[in-house]
Amino acid sequence: MKQLRISLVVIFSFLLVACSEQNSAPDVQALVYEQAKPLSDFTLNDQNGELVTKAQFLGQWNLVFLGYTSCPDICPLTLAKLNSVYKKLHNEYPLQIWFMSVDPQRDTPVKRKAYIDYFNPDFLAVSGEHKNLFPVVRELGLIYAISDSQESEYAVDHSASVALVDANGAVRAIFKPEFQQGKVPLINTTQLISEFKQIADYYKN
Repeated sequence: MKQLRISLVVIFSFLLVACSEQNSAPDVQALVYEQAKPLSDFTLNDQNGELVTKAQFLGQWNLVFLGYTSCPDICPLTLAKLNSVYKKLHNEYPLQIWFMSVDPQRDTPVKRKAYIDYFNPDFLAVSGEHKNLFPVVRELGLIYAISDSQESEYAVDHSASVALVDANGAVRAIFKPEFQQGKVPLINTTQLISEFKQIADYYKN
């Protein structure tokens, strides 16, 4: 009887450990917010000229990347990677990819549509006046800076990170790019897919 009690204690302890490990927060490289950060409502426009608000985030996972269509390297390379991410995940997880242009002066809806259609016509390509755009970007945990140059060709500084917004319209995590000397900072596709799954499975809505 004593041996039976000891065996039961050992089994019960093992189950507790297994359960604890299964429910532990994901150990990932991404910056994960234990308490997701709700976004305020906003007003932007998509590549079809349609109004976009916070409601477009609801009901699915969302990956948001900042950029502009004249970007020479980070933007096209990251969008190509996000297209690969989307193809690997969207059958298993409801997912929307957002390209948020921070160059509204040049990136008209027509230009954004032609640009995003090259990568995936199912992606959203949104933008708006800086007074509407900047608060959203700040709440996403991202950043951009644009010069006051009057020249037609200019560069825009922006985050190379990708924000993860949950189905409730709150920022859940930030996937950071890899920085290697002499190379463009880009997200790691394999790592993002793996970490996305861990985060999405743990923080199910």
